[in-house]
Amino acid sequence: MNSSLKSFCLIAFFFLPIFMIRAQENNALEILRADSLKGAMGFERLLGSVRMKNQSTLIECDSAHFFRADNKAKLYGRVFIRSEEDSVTTRSAYAEYDGNTKLAKLRTNVVFTNMETTVYTDYLDYDRAGNIAYYFNDGRVVDSTNVLTSEKGRYEVNRERITFTDDVVLVNPDYTMKTNFLVYLTIPKTAETKGLTNLISKDGNTLDASKGSFYDTQAKNFRFFDGLVETETSRVKADELLYRENEAYYEGKGDVRVLNKEREVEIFGDQGQYWEDRGYSLVHGKALVRRYFETDTLYMTADTLISQDHESDSLKYLLAFSSIQLVKSQMSGIADSLSYNYSDSTIRLFQDPAIWDNRSQITADSMTFFIENEQLRKLFVKNNAFAVMTDTLVNFNQMKGRSMTGLFENGDLNTLDITGNGESLYYALEGDTLVQGVNKTLSATIKMTFVEGQLKKVNYGVKPEGKFIPVQDIGEEGGKLEGFVWRKEEKPTMEKIFAWRSVNEVDLEAENLFEVPEAEIRMPSDEEMQKSLEKWDTNTNKGGLIPLKKVKDFSNE
Repeated sequence: MNSSLKSFCLIAFFFLPIFMIRAQENNALEILRADSLKGAMGFERLLGSVRMKNQSTLIECDSAHFFRADNKAKLYGRVFIRSEEDSVTTRSAYAEYDGNTKLAKLRTNVVFTNMETTVYTDYLDYDRAGNIAYYFNDGRVVDSTNVLTSEKGRYEVNRERITFTDDVVLVNPDYTMKTNFLVYLTIPKTAETKGLTNLISKDGNTLDASKGSFYDTQAKNFRFFDGLVETETSRVKADELLYRENEAYYEGKGDVRVLNKEREVEIFGDQGQYWEDRGYSLVHGKALVRRYFETDTLYMTADTLISQDHESDSLKYLLAFSSIQLVKSQMSGIADSLSYNYSDSTIRLFQDPAIWDNRSQITADSMTFFIENEQLRKLFVKNNAFAVMTDTLVNFNQMKGRSMTGLFENGDLNTLDITGNGESLYYALEGDTLVQGVNKTLSATIKMTFVEGQLKKVNYGVKPEGKFIPVQDIGEEGGKLEGFVWRKEEKPTMEKIFAWRSVNEVDLEAENLFEVPEAEIRMPSDEEMQKSLEKWDTNTNKGGLIPLKKVKDFSNE
C-alpha cells in the first residue's frame, strides 16, 4: 500500500510541471499576424495590422509591444478587442492587456459596447475573466432610452447592471435626474438611487427624494423615499411616494401632504392617494386640512378626507369624516362629518355639530357656513338649533328654535334670526355688574342684534309670551332652557390641532443638485500660497517699491 502511494506521488510530481506549462500555454497571448516583427530589449515590436489572441479574446491594433515572458502587451493605435463568446467589443487609442489575468486597461477615446449599451470614457479597466468594466475620471453610458454620466462607473456585463457614483446625471426625452449613487439595469432600464436625488421633467415639474428612489424609465413609474413632486398646480410629499406618470397617479405612505396651489388648500395624513387627471384625492389617518386665506388660515382635522376638484366637474367638494375639528381665527367647531363646496365656499357640518367664537356656542343637527371674500358671512343652523352667549358676568344667555340664520361682520356675529318655536332666556343686568333676574320668552320668531359680540337688542315676532323671574327665584334650573348644555371643554384650540397632527414644514431651501454650479472654484493649497508669497517677496526685494508718477491734469485744457 505504501509503495503504491509513493509511486503515485512520484508520477504526480513528474507530470505537475507539464500541467502548469500547458495551463500557461492556454492563457498565452498569441500573435496571429503583423506586417513586421522586430526584436527589442525585453519585448517584441509588432508593426502594422497587428492581430493577437488570448483564448477567446481577439485583439487588433496598429502596433504593439509584446512582453512574451510576462504574457502582456501594450497596444497602440486603433485598438479593438472583442470576444468570440459574447457581444462585448472595445475600442481605444491605447491599451495594456494582461493575458494571465485577462485585464485590459484601455485609455483615450474608449468605446465599450455591449448590444444596445455603449460606454464612452478615456479611462476604463475591463476584467475579461469576470466580465466587469470599470471607468473613472468621467464616463458616459448610452442606450436606446437613456444617457447616463458620472465620474465613476462599474459595468457588470453578465448581470446587465451598471453602478454609477459621483455627479451622476441621467437624461432621457422626458426627465433629467441628478444624484451621487445610481444602479442602472440595462435590460428593464430601471434606475435605483441612494441618497439625495433630484429630477426635472420636460414640462418643468420637479421630483425630489432625499433618501433615494426607484425609476422605471420605460413604464415611467417612480418611487421616492422622503419624496416630493411639484407641478405648476400641486405639490405632493410623503415618506414613501409612488408616482405613475402614465396614469397621473400618486400614492403616499407616511406623513403624506397634498397642496392644491389654485385652491390654496393643503391636506395632510398618514396615507393618501391622488388621481391628478380626475382631480380626486383620498387621505386618511390623522388627516389635517389647512385652507390658506389672505389674513389667516382655516385648520380642520378628520380621520378621512376625500376631495373632488377637476375643471370638468360641475360639483367640486371636500368631504371629511369622523373627529372633525375646525379652527379659524376666533371661530372653532366640531362635527362628525363635513362637506366643503369649492365653488361657493360653503361648509356643511353634520351629526351633532357645535361651533364657538369668543363668547358664544351654537349647536344643531346640521349647520352651513357661507364664506365670502375669505370672511364668514352667513350661518344657517337647521333642526334643534340652540345658541348660548355669555355676558359680562359669564351668565348664559340662551336661544333655541327650529332653525337659525346668523349674519357676520368682520368675523363677529351681527344678527341672529330664530325661526319656528323660538325660545329665549337672557339675564337682565343693572350696569353690567348686577343680575336683576332672567327674561324668558316664547315666540315664533326672534331676532337678536349684537355689537362686538355682546347682545344689544332682541325683537320678537307676533304675540310673544314672556315672563320675568327675579334673581332670588331663578333657582338651579330657572336659568336654563330645556336642552341646554355648555360644551366648552369640547371646543377645539390650536393646541388640540397640533396635538392631533404636528406638521414639519417643507424645506423649500433644501439642497438640490441642479443648483450646484458646474464649475468649482478651487482654493489654493497651503503650499501653493506659501510659494506665491515667497515669489512676491523676491520680486519686492529685487526692485523695491515703484512710486506712482503724477499725471498731468488736462481737465482745464
